[in-house]
Parts: sequence; C-alpha cells; structure tokens
Amino acid sequence: MSNPDKRFQRVFWLVLDSVGVGAMPDAGRYGDVGADTLGNTARAVGGLHLPNLGRLGLGNLHAVSGVPPVAAPDGYFARLAEASPGKDTSTGHWEMAGVVLDRPFATFTDTGFPADLMEAFRRESGFEWMGNVAASGTEIIERWGQEHQRTGKLIVYTSADSVFQIAAHEDTVPLPCLYAACEVARRLLDPYHVARVIARPFVGTPGDYRRTYNRRDFSMAPPRPTVLDHLVAAGLPVVGVGKISDIFAGRGVTESIHTEGNADGLRRSEEALRRGLPGLVYTNLVDFDMLYGHRRDAVGYARALEEVDAFLPALLDAAGPGCLVLITADHGCDPTATWSTDHTREYVPLLAWHAGIPAGGGRDLGLRTTFADMGATVAEALGVAPAEGGCAIGAILR
Repeated sequence: MSNPDKRFQRVFWLVLDSVGVGAMPDAGRYGDVGADTLGNTARAVGGLHLPNLGRLGLGNLHAVSGVPPVAAPDGYFARLAEASPGKDTSTGHWEMAGVVLDRPFATFTDTGFPADLMEAFRRESGFEWMGNVAASGTEIIERWGQEHQRTGKLIVYTSADSVFQIAAHEDTVPLPCLYAACEVARRLLDPYHVARVIARPFVGTPGDYRRTYNRRDFSMAPPRPTVLDHLVAAGLPVVGVGKISDIFAGRGVTESIHTEGNADGLRRSEEALRRGLPGLVYTNLVDFDMLYGHRRDAVGYARALEEVDAFLPALLDAAGPGCLVLITADHGCDPTATWSTDHTREYVPLLAWHAGIPAGGGRDLGLRTTFADMGATVAEALGVAPAEGGCAIGAILR
C-alpha cells in the first residue's frame, strides 16, 4: 500500500511529445548532430513567447530565443539524458517510468519486414498489403491511398523507429477491422522485438487525404514493472491522457482518456486534475511530434508550444496544493532537421513545480543521467516502491 504520510497526494506528469533540448553526445551514432528541437524551433521563427514556462525556468535550462533566463525562477529545472539506446516513444516513456533498456528495439528501414512475417500477416489478418517500405506517413498515403481504396489492400510501412504502421482509409477499412489487423501484427511481431504497431487511419479524397485522431498504438508490454504498476498495486488511480495507455500496453493505467490533439489533451488533463483524485494524471501531447516535428513544420511547432504555455496557468490552478507537476519530453523531433523526418536523439527538459515552492525559490538541478529519475521521483512523491531504474530527485520533493 502507499504511504499515508507522503507529502503529495497526486502528481501531474505532462509529456510534450518530442520537445528535446539539444543533441546528446552520442547523437552522431543516430545521424542527429546539430539536433535541438526547442532551440532550433525558436530560432527558425524569430523567437518564442513562453512567459509561463519561462517563469518555471525553461530559459534557464536551455538557450531559447525569446525566453530569457530569469533571476528567480518559480520552478526547479534540469536536463535529462537518455540512458537507453534509441530515440523512440516507447524507449523514452518506459525509461521515464523506470525501465532502462539494454538493447534497442529492432528496426527494418533498409529491407522492410521479412517475407515470412508478411505472409503470416496476410494469412492471419485476411488482408492483402502493399508497401513494406520506410516512408513518411503523409507521403505514403498520398502515393498509395487511391490504390488502397481501389483494392482494399492495407498500406504497411515503417520508419527509423521500431514501428509497423498500417494505414487505411476509414471508408475502405472500418476502424474495428484495422484495429483487429493491428492486433494480429502485434502478436506476430513480439518475437522480432518491434516496439509498436500503429494504426494510421485516414479520410478524404486523392490529393486531400488527412490522417485522423483514431490512431491507436499497440505496444509491446514493458519487460519489468514500471512505477505505474507500483501505483496501481498500491491502490492509487493512474489516469492516462492521450496515448499513455497504448504505450504501456494498457498496464499500470486504471483509466484511459482518448484525446484529439493537444488542445483536447490540455482540456481533459485540467478536467482530470479538478476531480481532485489522488495518484497520477499522466498526459502525452502528441501534436508536437505527429503534426509538426515529423512534418518539419517549425511554425506549427512554435504555435503548439505557445498554446501549451497559454494554458499552463489553468493546469497549475487545477493541480492545486498537494500536487507535484512535472513537465518533460520523451525524445526530440527537430522540425528544422534537413537530414530526415525521423525523431532526433536529444536531451529532454524537466520543469518541476508544486505549491510549496516559494515564488522565486526554484533552482537548477543540473544534468541527470537517466529519464528514470522522473519515475523514481513520482514513486517517492506518492509513497510507493520505485521501479528498478533511476534515483528520486530529492530537491523537488522538499
């Protein structure tokens, strides 16, 4: 059971999906030298207006045009390095929650998925397929969407991430059928150590195809218990907002709230916080990555950052006393990168706030060597056993 004497009653953990803060020392191994999602985005648009994140220390932890350092920040701030190999969603979120991987997930960018796997997928799903190449999701549906609608074949593709993605028009393949095909692929791909199968539904007509928020991720289950599992075992609610439940294969989440973009995710997070439940509200805002990072849209990325900043006071008010707020990211996806449209290997930011920090009483917590320190901090804040990885950041909890 959880510790009734703990200082915090709940934690709000907000992941700004892909908002990295500069290339890690090993970025060259991933082809990402020079990546800096936040810094490069700010430079590309002539500066960002983020006064609320700035007051928490964002401009102190990283150089951000338009967001100067403040002499007396209201929050604690740090940079975190990823200890696991990789730069994908599952690796980042799992490490945050205490599972540090010792080997990367498998990728199939050069050759596509093996022929015997694809034949098994055809046979067991009942669908013919086309593609099986590495490609941008928006480009591939423009290239093959019309043929898909004519034949009913699923569009299968991958990327530099460990993903098996299946695109289908919602009028051609009903969503339940697409999800069922993804479940077949998930079962077949477990032995190949592929992190996620992603349903990528789209609508529209040739030349005007648009992906929808009916996307679903079918993830491998984490190999060891996470802090989410420990919270649930202690009888505490864990509310996943956005794709959190998908990332953890439904494990360690007591309530999952579907969202349709960042604005919806922010509103639903505020609603969840205002319910005043103990435990964890864990939110992923996917638009940074899905709509702007991969599409290399720095203007859209900047606008999304400013929208979150404008909403932040409402979130902090909803959090209220007894709530620890952690704002971070899971990897980078630099919208100014010219070398690819994939994720980028970067440090991530951490901004921490709670009502017990006096105005101007925040400070620099330096560089942490693993994302898992966040999960350990959540565990200690809520009085449960930590997962195996990471050390709690004690200064945040005092």
